[in-house]
Amino acid sequence: MKLISFKHILIGLCMFAAAGMALALKPAAMVAASGPKIDLESLIPKQFGDWKIDETIAPLIANPEQQAIINRIYDQTLSRTYLNTRGERIMLSIAYGGDQSDAMQVHKPEACYPAQGFQILKNANGVFSTGDASIPVRRLVATLGPRVEPITYWTTIGDTVAVAGVKWKLQQLKYGLTGKIPDGLLFRVSSIQANDTAAYAAQDDFTRALLRELSPDARKRIIGNSGPTT
Repeated sequence: MKLISFKHILIGLCMFAAAGMALALKPAAMVAASGPKIDLESLIPKQFGDWKIDETIAPLIANPEQQAIINRIYDQTLSRTYLNTRGERIMLSIAYGGDQSDAMQVHKPEACYPAQGFQILKNANGVFSTGDASIPVRRLVATLGPRVEPITYWTTIGDTVAVAGVKWKLQQLKYGLTGKIPDGLLFRVSSIQANDTAAYAAQDDFTRALLRELSPDARKRIIGNSGPTT
């Protein structure tokens, strides 16, 4: 019978310690449970600046499979179409989830649009100026038959905008090391227009007008700690 070497014992102890540390550092406290509850319906005004809700437009309905995913990931969703006096329409969609752990991450448009039958023709990084600061966004163009829909979106994790996967993961790990599970939000605007440059400009104008209307606390919910809140 061979004796177990000191090296093997040391390796075993290290593996045991690593497993114990992973268990100890496993996030357990929900950030969403420690702060004020979010209510998207009351948070986002129905009219602001030159924009008001277009009651004649019904939101796009997700198929049952996609709706099941949305219901599992998010605690709240909001979908509205706004119209201005120039006849421009912007579709707004916001989804909030109190649990942004590995199993419950925001469902990005790159995944949900193709699931509805769209093709993604453009998918690029962009920058949106809030007027006070610049935040990273994604700019997409989705098509379904003759419908061309440019899209701008960003996601937050905790109090930080993080669109790229690496930054998102780093923020998740930062919270995890403190034993916390962050919440997250997806903010998306889109419009039906073949000229994506003009569409993005209108979407940015719409979003800046919305942010100006929000209280400092509500604005922080949407863009985290990006720029001044006063």
